[in-house]
Amino acid sequence: MKPGKGAAFVRTKIRNVITGAVTEKTFNPNDKYPTAFVERKDMQYLYNDGDLYYFMDSETFEQIPINKSVLGDNFKFVKENMDCKVLSYKGNVFGVEPPNFVELEVVKTDPGFKGDTATNATKPATLETGAEIKVPLFINEGETIRIDTRTGEYMERA
Repeated sequence: MKPGKGAAFVRTKIRNVITGAVTEKTFNPNDKYPTAFVERKDMQYLYNDGDLYYFMDSETFEQIPINKSVLGDNFKFVKENMDCKVLSYKGNVFGVEPPNFVELEVVKTDPGFKGDTATNATKPATLETGAEIKVPLFINEGETIRIDTRTGEYMERA
């Protein structure tokens, strides 16, 4: 920001990647800060054991447990053997990014009504991972659908 009077400054909102806290901070534009290196590694989700979720490094085959609190809400769309990006800073894992789009089977939903397509009506559906989303009326049990994990919305039939 460049106020009419005085020197310019940079106003930012900063999120701590470890704790998740967001703070507002003002900096001098001439200040220099060291770069934080966030490592993004492709890992395969294997299984969960209570609150621990196990991931395997595809290159070294090393397995690491990650606590459930690190995973986030969109992890409910991930099933076993899917590849995810594990985010870490100085060896501490702070996040897991699932694939942007996943294909899952609808396990439970109410039957749709023929001809009810005038409105964008939706109905709840339970997926094979246990997640529940809204789908169009024409989707039936046993069908495979594509879901955007960032928004948790139905995209299309697979």
